[in-house]
Amino acid sequence: MIPDTRKNFNEEFKQEYYENLLQHVEDTFSAPSAFRISETPVFIDQTLGKRMFSACDSIIEQLSAIDFQQVRDRFVPNELQAPQPMGHPHFLAIDFGLCDDGRGGITPQLIELQAFPTLFFYQPFLGKAFRKCYPNLPKEGFDYYFSGLDDKSYRKEIREVILGHESPENVVLLELYPEKQRTRIDFWATEKALGIETVCMTKVIKEGKKLFYEKDGEKIPIHRIYNRVIFDELQRNENLDLAFNLSDDLDVQWVTHPDWFFVISKCIMPLLKHKNVPASYYLTDYPKGLNLEDYVLKPLFSFAGQGVNLHPDQATIDAIDDKQNYILQQKVKYASLVKTNTEKNSKVELRMLYIWSEGEDQFKPVINLTRLSKGEMINVSHQSNETWVGSSISFFEK
Repeated sequence: MIPDTRKNFNEEFKQEYYENLLQHVEDTFSAPSAFRISETPVFIDQTLGKRMFSACDSIIEQLSAIDFQQVRDRFVPNELQAPQPMGHPHFLAIDFGLCDDGRGGITPQLIELQAFPTLFFYQPFLGKAFRKCYPNLPKEGFDYYFSGLDDKSYRKEIREVILGHESPENVVLLELYPEKQRTRIDFWATEKALGIETVCMTKVIKEGKKLFYEKDGEKIPIHRIYNRVIFDELQRNENLDLAFNLSDDLDVQWVTHPDWFFVISKCIMPLLKHKNVPASYYLTDYPKGLNLEDYVLKPLFSFAGQGVNLHPDQATIDAIDDKQNYILQQKVKYASLVKTNTEKNSKVELRMLYIWSEGEDQFKPVINLTRLSKGEMINVSHQSNETWVGSSISFFEK
């Protein structure tokens, strides 16, 4: 992973750079991040970068051959299907673990994918913040943007995807209790960039098929929804007082259609075949004699690692009633590849972020989201005593 660049970064690292970064975050958003920010970005060399994009290209090509209506009918209950046409998903996130290839090298291995938005405005802020606060970063030859984008062109493209042809006041970022979400810093960044409001789903007003929100005592029509509501959170919060459901017949445009949350997710992992895609099986249909020690048990529709069983056994599987909602996925061995100024090195999960480009009629890579961990799972909320872990971004060698 570019040893000289990492060596120089670590030797020149000062704790004050990191403290300046955290202070810059707090000064910008009038609050600290709710999740831990790592002390370091990750540096990706050209060879690994090409492997990442090659794997993404193959996955996207396979997506184009999948009958998504069939997937929808299989995995989305009729009562949850939103009646509007699904259209194209506006976003695609492809998560790779950077793993040991068994020959002393690094191979990206698909962990999951989802057609759901993520930190599209926090990530460019973080990349720029690293450059501002860390004089030990390489001055040139690296970038965290893809497709030749820069700050200006990136914001223009994301703005067009989210706003479409609507006025910002008629577009809302929809979330459930946004002030409590760990990702709320991205909501603030989105508001600053687009001039839209973040609205809690419990505060939306419904009149017939039309939706409204209130601001300064005025009722404002919602024409377009940048949807950040995660379905399993709705299920976990019982007795919600909602004026509408995601599956209602509404006179709104969705960014992105709610059913894509289900349709491009872990549920299609068993349909994908590639050297960078670990073997996956539906729990209703896996080979006899499968060595369960080599597999992870995952619920299809949960986020942030919830419900993942790293050490499944037959008794656990036999006790599951809704087996159609689980997969077995072959384990991968994350490489402790980021040398740190601590006793332990860090592991990396790298999320490649794509948007649907109407002009190009295809998915387009735009930026990345990176997480560092020292634990068995890439879930930094469980590593409160560790350093050089957390939210980050990767700088790709040009």
